[in-house]
Amino acid sequence: MIAIFKTSVINSEQAENIKPYLDQLHTIIAWNFDLEDCDNILRIESTTNVSVSVISILEEYGFLCEEIY
Repeated sequence: MIAIFKTSVINSEQAENIKPYLDQLHTIIAWNFDLEDCDNILRIESTTNVSVSVISILEEYGFLCEEIY
């Protein structure tokens, strides 16, 4: 399963700060940010639907996060 999110993460330092929390979701196979995109895309590949958890994690740390695909 692939999920795409629009986020308010704007730089690699912020992405690194979120890394430990995303890595705790064991059903995630891979994830990455495209911070060159105007929507600061977070792409996640996982074995289950992790959308609610991902949105919750980012919002808990002050970032906006909205699933777009």
